[in-house]
Amino acid sequence: MRLDITFQERHFDELRKLVIRDDGNEATAYILCAENHIACDPWDHGSRRRLTSYEVIPIPPEDAISASSQHITWSTNSFVRLLKRAKEDGLVAGIVHSHPGGPNQFSDQDNLNERELVRLARNRNGDGTSIISVLLTGSGEVRVRLWADLNTTTKADSVRIIGRRYNFHESSPLSCDNDIFNRQALAFGPELNARLRTLRIGIVGCGGTGSATAMLLARLGVGQLLLFDDDIVELTNLNRLHGARRKDVDAKRPKVEVIAQEINEMDIGVHALPMRGWITDLTFRDALKSCDLIFGCTDDHDGRLLLNRLAYFYLIPVIDMGLAIEPDLEKGIMRDLSGRVTVLIPGAPCLLCRGIIDPVIARDEDLKRRHPEEYEQRKKEAYVRGGGQLAPAVVTFTTATACMAVDEMLQGLTGFRGSEGWIWQRTRRFDLMQDRRPGAVQEPYCPICSETGYWGRADILPFLDRVG
Repeated sequence: MRLDITFQERHFDELRKLVIRDDGNEATAYILCAENHIACDPWDHGSRRRLTSYEVIPIPPEDAISASSQHITWSTNSFVRLLKRAKEDGLVAGIVHSHPGGPNQFSDQDNLNERELVRLARNRNGDGTSIISVLLTGSGEVRVRLWADLNTTTKADSVRIIGRRYNFHESSPLSCDNDIFNRQALAFGPELNARLRTLRIGIVGCGGTGSATAMLLARLGVGQLLLFDDDIVELTNLNRLHGARRKDVDAKRPKVEVIAQEINEMDIGVHALPMRGWITDLTFRDALKSCDLIFGCTDDHDGRLLLNRLAYFYLIPVIDMGLAIEPDLEKGIMRDLSGRVTVLIPGAPCLLCRGIIDPVIARDEDLKRRHPEEYEQRKKEAYVRGGGQLAPAVVTFTTATACMAVDEMLQGLTGFRGSEGWIWQRTRRFDLMQDRRPGAVQEPYCPICSETGYWGRADILPFLDRVG
């Protein structure tokens, strides 16, 4: 089973303050992580274990015994309390320590000490108990491993840190020797090409903005793409659906198959997988949870509601986008012509607080998909809202909105606009040539973006704590 871990930036910063000391001595702290179990990875059909940081806990001062530049010792009383909390809440307990002057790997002494902590954990919580060990070095290296038992450790393939930026620490150097992307390396350096090659990105909704997003990501060299949509190609899609042809309309081909074929036939080292259906389908959970980042290109409230929670629960950044075109044909003007890009991660206002999604409409959309006969009956009785008119769509503006979203991803990875990092929301008025960065008043008791109890909570029942 492969392993990776994602830290919330606030947790990672707190850990560095706790264990990287000014006096050069080693130090330690505790961490609690939640688990994301992927039984069947969509790429290789193997299993994957993804950990997410949930809480950082300092070692109580009274537990400290001694410390130097080469060692750290403390009483395990607080560790026993940590194990109790982990078992009660279904979390994984972990220790974090430092090597201020090196080495940049776990030492033999670390192996001996941690094996005793594993023994204590299994005696306290049961034979199946595992613990996490995190090493931070003075040179900035991060090493993570999971003790499955007294003699078996699994090294994390990748360590991710999400906040205003999206940073990575790899267990081995990355490389990308594909000459196709050399001109891109001249702009950002070869490191970005290597990073993009490792990414697994989901695209939810493969219409005008989604198909453009998929093509842009493929041309950037993103290694793996998952395409989610349930619709077939229709005649009215051909004005904006990248990769679609008239013969696809005649054959009633699914959008995801058309776009995946177009990308795979580029033969530039990008692998696109079609996932036909709605993302609320149970069969798509592992696929969604395996993504490193997701682009929300759907125009339905139900799908957005799920992605809105997924970003915070699983620490998977979601870049949501939308396009509003409101013409006044009588006056020959545009009341609105706006592309919107919103970044969703812990610390950012959610789509509910921004008023972008409506839970009532989401409920009605879900009912229409699952029980269409009941939906039609309730519609007659005015218990649900009927479908609206078709929205205007122009390929230049759907594609421009996709460009805004992909550029925001690049900002998170490279900081090419400066050190500020991601912009939580950007709205571009194409008709006025204006950019705005609207804020949001977060509801003080919003369980998603104001309270932190769900941040990094990962697998719980029911999924995403959604009832109904």
